[in-house]
Amino acid sequence: MKRALFIALAFAAAIPGSALAADLPLPAEPVYKALPPPVYNWTGCYIGGGGGYGMWNQDSHVNSPAGVPISLTTTNGGRGWFGQGQAGCDYQFTAPIFNVNAIIGAFGDYDFDSLTGTSNTPLGVGSENQSSSWSAGLRAGWLVTPRFLSYFDGGYTQARFDQVNYTPIGVAPFSLAAQTYNGWFIGSGFEYALDILPISGLFLKTEYRYSSYNSANVPFLTTATGVANGFTLNSTKFTQMISTELVWRFNWFGH
Repeated sequence: MKRALFIALAFAAAIPGSALAADLPLPAEPVYKALPPPVYNWTGCYIGGGGGYGMWNQDSHVNSPAGVPISLTTTNGGRGWFGQGQAGCDYQFTAPIFNVNAIIGAFGDYDFDSLTGTSNTPLGVGSENQSSSWSAGLRAGWLVTPRFLSYFDGGYTQARFDQVNYTPIGVAPFSLAAQTYNGWFIGSGFEYALDILPISGLFLKTEYRYSSYNSANVPFLTTATGVANGFTLNSTKFTQMISTELVWRFNWFGH
């Protein structure tokens, strides 16, 4: 009897403990936090390639062998497509400037152009083509977001125009010598990271650029001999170009 009473008392004592254990909260599951987005750093160098559309205009008149204008000023131009390659380096300031994250950089690019138009003179009309150009300059910008850069740029540029062969009006065939024009450019654009691609360090850049070239007195040539005949075409050229490039930052630090 004593043994049975002891077992009954032990069983009765165990019941409240079991109920209390059932009321205890379950252990909290571990909370997994998402990793913070990568911190972008634009400091470094890059290469890029792409192309776009451009146009050139010129104001020109014919000069006599004495350098005196003998025709009215004519305005004409051309347009077409071009391919572009570029390389450069940027530096991102570690502290904001005027409350913005500022970036400065230097770059150079080369264009393979096919911008074709006309060259009009009182004695004939010819097809004129801008076949290449290159530029070197600086840019400065600010980060709209850590992945989106807006900037302005400017610098020095040269453009190469091929020889022009004219269809003459009442005179012997003649042409205009090929000429390289020197000038300056200004531009504006934006660049942003292509995070959706599996390859890191890729960016897309779009830019508008205006270039102004110094006037040049380009000699006319007698087609039969290829020798300058003393007359020149005073030409002042301007170009406008819009380009889009895929850029790779090969020492990208934002991973």
